[in-house]
Amino acid sequence: MQLHLLAVGKRLPAWIDAAVADYARRLPRTLGFRLIEISPARRAKNGHAGHYRQQERARIEAALTVGGLVIAFDEAGEMISSRGLAAELQGWQARHCSISLIIGGADGLCADLKDRADAVWSLSKMTLPHGLARVLVVEQLYRATSINRRHPYHRESLIESEIPCGTGKCRQNH
Repeated sequence: MQLHLLAVGKRLPAWIDAAVADYARRLPRTLGFRLIEISPARRAKNGHAGHYRQQERARIEAALTVGGLVIAFDEAGEMISSRGLAAELQGWQARHCSISLIIGGADGLCADLKDRADAVWSLSKMTLPHGLARVLVVEQLYRATSINRRHPYHRESLIESEIPCGTGKCRQNH
């Protein structure tokens, strides 16, 4: 299996690189995870977003694995839970798929790249900095592997009766 995170942008803050590297190091080697940084389009004073997205699209397509599954991230995409990602990851591993996860640049992804994708997912309804989106994706991949391995990293929400008294949310009468 090959799992590539294609992310537009280079020269991000050191804390982003460190966080991505930390979570990537925790991933099982069998995932074949690799971060592929895509150079962003050069911005000009009179340029327009559509032109930049097309330039970045060409660079992204050049980095895609031929015949692989493509997942694009976009704020208007489908929300997926950590457990949903874990189930997807399990299926990909069983089929030995090559997967490309795509995070666009400052102007997002062009429509034809999103149309070409096998799925378009959202990390949040909020707009996120692209570096933070990288960290979030790699952390969620680690979380998904921990769910599938039944590792205690992933914790389900506490049942209300398990919330300690004194928090203002306890339903027990003491």
